[in-house]
Amino acid sequence: MTYCVGLKLNAGLVFLSDSRTNAGLDNISTFRKMIVYEKPGDRFMVLLSAGNLSVAQSVREILQVEQLQETPDSEPITIWNAKSMFDATRVLGSAVRHVYDRDAASLKLAGVEFNVTLIFGGQIQGEGMRLFQVYSAGNFIEATSETPYFQIGESKYGKPVLDRVITPNTPLNEAAKCALVSMDSTLKSNLSVGLPLDLVVYEADSFQTDKVVCIDDQNPYFRMLHGSWGQKLREVFDSIEDPLWNGGKTEVPLMVAPERSKPLRKISRPEEKLI
Repeated sequence: MTYCVGLKLNAGLVFLSDSRTNAGLDNISTFRKMIVYEKPGDRFMVLLSAGNLSVAQSVREILQVEQLQETPDSEPITIWNAKSMFDATRVLGSAVRHVYDRDAASLKLAGVEFNVTLIFGGQIQGEGMRLFQVYSAGNFIEATSETPYFQIGESKYGKPVLDRVITPNTPLNEAAKCALVSMDSTLKSNLSVGLPLDLVVYEADSFQTDKVVCIDDQNPYFRMLHGSWGQKLREVFDSIEDPLWNGGKTEVPLMVAPERSKPLRKISRPEEKLI
């Protein structure tokens, strides 16, 4: 399994992925889930992948040469000449369908599901930054100000912190920190996600970045964040008052009658009915 997250902010984009794949508890490998496409001054794009590794690798390979032909006389569209991220994502969707047409039937005969999910984001000269999530059918959706991030893979463990912190106005460094906390929570709760991590931070309208880092278990910042996050969570937890059950003095009693619902009913005899 895997965990990848992409954030679209007013200040830029943040991408983070783990690198663990597993086909059982005793068959764990490391494969990178992120690839960066950069033509300085013209375009910057990042692709993250989750799902069947063979499908994801095939899509990445075909994407390099995939073309969309709108009309017989028009110039073929590739990720390198697309005029917008929308068109570049259409090329990616076409690459997914290309792999499906080639491999899906054979995979099905082998009992393997055609399964791939992708995050694709970046900026092309002439328009603003855009972020998309692409599905196994090649269709896709775009991030909005209401939902400025996408997750793929084991998303449930890292989602709460993103929901509480990330808005379009979040600064880039704070967003990168939040993404790493989200990843740390996932690493803590799920063995199918693992180090090393790939982190890319892109500043709006720069069309290139040098903020690309591989994070392993010896990375000083990630070790500090891992220890600090666990410690601070415990401190916040300990600062919250415990519930009192026997009428103790408190300004926040737990044993109060709800306004609209009744307490849970106890069944004490076999003949009693639930309703």
